[in-house]
Amino acid sequence: MSVSTINLDDFDRLTDFIYRKTGIRYERKKQYFLSKRIEKRMQALGIESAPDYIRRLRFTDPDSSELQSLVNLLTINETYFFRDFPQLQCFGEHCLQDALDRKRAAGDRSLRIWSAGCSTGEEPFTIAIILMEMIDDIGAWDIAIEASDIDLTALEKCREGMYEERCLRDVPAPYLDRYFKRIRNGSFKLSATVRQMARFEHINLSDKAAIRAKRDFDFIFCRNVLIYFDDVSRKRLVDQFYVALRPGGYIFLGSSESVGRISTAFSLKRMGGYIVYHK
Repeated sequence: MSVSTINLDDFDRLTDFIYRKTGIRYERKKQYFLSKRIEKRMQALGIESAPDYIRRLRFTDPDSSELQSLVNLLTINETYFFRDFPQLQCFGEHCLQDALDRKRAAGDRSLRIWSAGCSTGEEPFTIAIILMEMIDDIGAWDIAIEASDIDLTALEKCREGMYEERCLRDVPAPYLDRYFKRIRNGSFKLSATVRQMARFEHINLSDKAAIRAKRDFDFIFCRNVLIYFDDVSRKRLVDQFYVALRPGGYIFLGSSESVGRISTAFSLKRMGGYIVYHK
């Protein structure tokens, strides 16, 4: 079966539909990239034309299973452990210590962290390793790392805890020895101790009800995710992050994303030579 080429009008209709459902905005310059992946879904379903596929998404996909299959194909999951090390160093050596000191003084031994847009798990598991290394009395703490993503395939990989060597290129050697085990095929298995620290959940960040249900976090990480959203969706989401944080909580975005350009709700603080945003 031959699938017809997706023209610009069909591309605009499809991307508008994806935006309304997910908040993710794909620009026209991504037409070739998206079209090839959309055509894979059309081929799998035996659909020859883009208008027929659009109708399938709009009218005969009541449980959004086809939309989910499409999103799984379109989502880019290029990430690795200890990505943007300076930011993580600021988190571990300064922001985390500030939160721990405040909580100890208040008699609070709970710590809640949300990795929003966790992809294949490298970020939340990196955070877990940092916590294990930086908190001497970690056994005395009630720690919850909640990690979420829109891509079900990526979440399956999170739960497996298997990673290729390229994903570990920035892991410090002592951590690699301590928390990973090399498997015969060249992959690495993350230790069960680290895997058990994170809980994974399927969440669409444009789902207002799901985001409103998130509360009382000490840290929120949403790095290199907002670049796929437009200004309106970015502001709405970051404002919800503000509500989801506890007073004094911190938010971390990607190096190319600025909290200050999106929302004025957060306060700035200098921590160890870095500028961080907190509630």
